[in-house]
Amino acid sequence: MSSGNDLAENMASAESLIRRAAAGGAQMVMTPEMTTLIERGRAALLAKIYFEENDPNLPVFQALAEELDIWLVIGSMAVKAPDQSPGQAKGQLKDKIANRCYVISPDGHIAAHYDKIHMFDVDLPGGETYRESQSYSAGERAVLAKTPWGPMGLTICYDVRFPDLYRKLAQGGATMLTVPAAFTEVTGQAHWHILLRSRAIENGAFIFAPAQTGSHVSASGDSRKTYGHSLIVDPWGNIIDDGGCDVGVTLAQIDLTLVEKARSRIPSLRHERPFRLGE
Repeated sequence: MSSGNDLAENMASAESLIRRAAAGGAQMVMTPEMTTLIERGRAALLAKIYFEENDPNLPVFQALAEELDIWLVIGSMAVKAPDQSPGQAKGQLKDKIANRCYVISPDGHIAAHYDKIHMFDVDLPGGETYRESQSYSAGERAVLAKTPWGPMGLTICYDVRFPDLYRKLAQGGATMLTVPAAFTEVTGQAHWHILLRSRAIENGAFIFAPAQTGSHVSASGDSRKTYGHSLIVDPWGNIIDDGGCDVGVTLAQIDLTLVEKARSRIPSLRHERPFRLGE
């Protein structure tokens, strides 16, 4: 996708692409990080998003999954999150925002959700600056979603730089790992393919990484570029398909027997040993 700051346009694009994927035979369809809205600036973001229970877009996705009889993974949406910290009344808003992934089953129910744990706070060459922690609250739990094909570990974008998260998900039973993203063009060119192949190889798991692509203009007029290249990687690190830089749909047939084959050839998940850092 190439989402922007117009919710209606993004939803229309998402629905069209999801329908195309389902028409192509997909049983599970995944969208990128920030499917419904890419907006820079906390105030502008807060003005356009909702609490989960009031979000008008989520029921559209739920109905779509039910209509098309598919598993639907919405890579992420920005949602207002109630602050339940000590001293705050339950449900009281304190301008918290979650970057949240949703797994929706074919009956339209939310089977699992995950809040992005790692925040992208960085200054890039060329003057690009990102401070996700200024707008978003970090998640605190790793999530395994139950699917008919086995457990699926949920992650988002910058999480890919933290191998321990993927290791724990794989050791918890995940045979599939999702990495929906809005990777910057600069870091994508340098690291995107390498990181995703590494996470697949290390854990002997499939990687599904639907990605944002192109230029995204905010309400204030500033813009950012994302790298694209939605990837599907098998447990041996082979790239099954690369979506390139164009908006569109990538379809692949997944053979989950490759997970056990990879893990039996390189059984590193069973070989970890405790150690301490010496002087």
